[in-house]
Amino acid sequence: MTAGIPRRDHPWAAGTFLGSLRPEVAGALVRSSVQRTLEAGRTVLREGSRDTHVLLLIDGFVKVTTSVEGVETLLGIRLPGEVVGEIGALTGEPRNATVIACGPLTVGQLSGGDFNAFLRQRSDAAALIAAAMTRQLRWANRRRVDFAAFPAHVRLARLLTEIAEVCGRQRPDGSVELLVHLSQTDLAAMIAIAPATIQKALQQLRDRGLITTGYRRLVITDLAKLRTAD
Repeated sequence: MTAGIPRRDHPWAAGTFLGSLRPEVAGALVRSSVQRTLEAGRTVLREGSRDTHVLLLIDGFVKVTTSVEGVETLLGIRLPGEVVGEIGALTGEPRNATVIACGPLTVGQLSGGDFNAFLRQRSDAAALIAAAMTRQLRWANRRRVDFAAFPAHVRLARLLTEIAEVCGRQRPDGSVELLVHLSQTDLAAMIAIAPATIQKALQQLRDRGLITTGYRRLVITDLAKLRTAD
C-alpha cells in the first residue's frame, strides 16, 4: 500500500480514529501530515522523550511498550487508522510508552500544535480521541481481571482472540492468521507470566487444536472455540 489515502478496497477499520472520521476529513488530515516509511523493528516513539508530535498510522501495525522496573512490558497493539503520541501532544508531558513498528510501517507525522488545532476545530475528532483512551484503559483493566481469574492458557486464549479481532486475516479454510508478529516474550509480557509458562500455554492451545505456530507466524484454527476456551 502506498502512502496517502487508503485504497477503496482497503479502508481503515471503522473503530479506528481515521476510520471513524468522515472520509474527506480523514483524507485532509493525512494529506496535511509529513509521511514517512519505516522498517520493521524501528522505534518510532521512545518512553521518556519530550517531543510532542503525533503519528497517524496509515499502513502497518505497532506495539506499545513500557519499562517496569527495567523489564519491558507490552501494553498493546495499534493498527492502521489509529493515532499514537496523542497524550504527549495533549499534555506536554514526557512520553509514557515506547512505540515500535511490528513490520513495514507508513505514518503521517503532525506537530502537537497542528494536532491540537485540528481537535479544537473538530469536536467529533476530540471525542474520538477521548473514546480511544477509554478503550485502552478498558483493555488494560480486562487484562488485570484476567490475571486474577484465569490460568495462563485461558489468559492467552482471551488475548489471542482480541488480537485476532483487530489484526487477523481470515484464510480460505476459515482459520485466522495474525498479521502482526509477536514473540513469546511479547505474549508473556501482555498476560504477566514467565517465558517458560507461555511455552506451556501455547502448547496447551496447540494440543487442543486451537492454534498452530511457526516461524514468525501464529494461526488460530478455530476462533469460536478459542474465544470460549477454559
